[in-house]
Amino acid sequence: MASYDKAFESYKNALTTAASVAASLMLVRGVVNEVVPHEVRELLFSGFGLLRSRISAEHTIIVEKKNDGFSNNYVYSAVKTYLATRINTDLQQRLRVSSMDEDDKVMVGMAEGDEMLDVYEGTEFKWRLICQDNSGDSSNGYGAPNDTQSFEVTFHKKQKEKALKSYLPFILATAKAIKAQERTLMIYMTEYSSEWSPIDLHHPSTFDTLAMDHKLKQSIIDDLNRFIKRKDYYKKIGKAWKRGYLLYGPPGTGKSSLIAAMANHLRFDIYDLELTEVRSNSDLRRLLVSMSNRSILVVEDIDCTINLKQRDEGEGNDKANSTQENKGEDKVTLSGLLNFVDGLWSTSGEERIIVFTTNYKERLDQALLRPGRMDMHIHMGYCTPEAFRILANNYHSIDYHDTYPEIEKLIKEMTVTPAEVAEVLMRSDDTDIALHGLVDFLKNRLKDANEIRTEHKKANNNQVDEKNDDGSSDTK
Repeated sequence: MASYDKAFESYKNALTTAASVAASLMLVRGVVNEVVPHEVRELLFSGFGLLRSRISAEHTIIVEKKNDGFSNNYVYSAVKTYLATRINTDLQQRLRVSSMDEDDKVMVGMAEGDEMLDVYEGTEFKWRLICQDNSGDSSNGYGAPNDTQSFEVTFHKKQKEKALKSYLPFILATAKAIKAQERTLMIYMTEYSSEWSPIDLHHPSTFDTLAMDHKLKQSIIDDLNRFIKRKDYYKKIGKAWKRGYLLYGPPGTGKSSLIAAMANHLRFDIYDLELTEVRSNSDLRRLLVSMSNRSILVVEDIDCTINLKQRDEGEGNDKANSTQENKGEDKVTLSGLLNFVDGLWSTSGEERIIVFTTNYKERLDQALLRPGRMDMHIHMGYCTPEAFRILANNYHSIDYHDTYPEIEKLIKEMTVTPAEVAEVLMRSDDTDIALHGLVDFLKNRLKDANEIRTEHKKANNNQVDEKNDDGSSDTK
């Protein structure tokens, strides 16, 4: 009982001392507020804050939603996007969800006052979302928001340099990549000769669904990935940061699908240039310099849209050239196009892909085909057994069927485009019906091809016989 009384007495003394200290501090604070000028108080408090920050093992970085209370802070938006991918929905008891509209993806984030831990390169960073009510602040100003939001990240003071020079730049880069993947791509078309008209691009083609030889497909992917990582390399060698691709082959072999797959892979917008709608080289330059970076310029059927021989035909014809100059450069020339592809105008943008397509590569001017203009020539050929298997998986989600050996044998014996195969596969949702229908289609196609070859052979033999009959040619 004596020990209990002694403990109780000690506890009472401790409470008395604490109350006395608290009362003394309140008295000192009141005296300071009454006697010490405001400027001196601010100096003392800032000194105490500095002392506390030196003693504390933690440092904090504040990322406010608004710059100076008005303009949006990009870093805040980047942090919000980044943390949404790191948040653990199982651990967080309160979550905030948001969306721009009914079709937009829902973003899950932290609620006010909650904390979450992020680990970067072995270092822990503790994040907290702060919301302050400024409705009673007279200095808030007319039209300013009544509340301010900010993120606070706390870390050990030894990691301050890593936080500023490595962690925050990593967050910015990650958020940029996330937003690039999520944004809606655009396709721009020429309008009024020298303006672009944009619409949303929702083409679903990807390299996974593209019916193409695997090795060729992988070489294109590797080339694209290497290109987007070589900004410093292009600058070092003194070349514009661009890459040219020539897609050539028969119609229906997937040239447009490949362009869409490239755009979806890189997350680049497409600028579809219709040269027949452009009146002059001047209008062409205005169009091309107004393109955004990280974009793909597409000129389809290049052999049909511009007189590719006019540069050579015009040489030596001074009178014709003079007439053209007097007309004010009234049409697009090959030289005007080439000047943008790799001339002085080619440096007007960065990280650009240029794609020309043609059904007849042999018709193109060799000046257009050399490396530096069209760096990679991609032959889009007829359907192969490998391409057929990709199409069958795309349209019917199967890897094998009893008809595969016969279909692949027929495809090897004839020429058929991926577009023709795809059209037959789409005729029925029933896999058996669709594939047997493809067998019948290919057999009929092969039969027709053999009949045509037989007729041509007979016609050639008849011509030889007629020549022999009239003595116009001799046979040995």
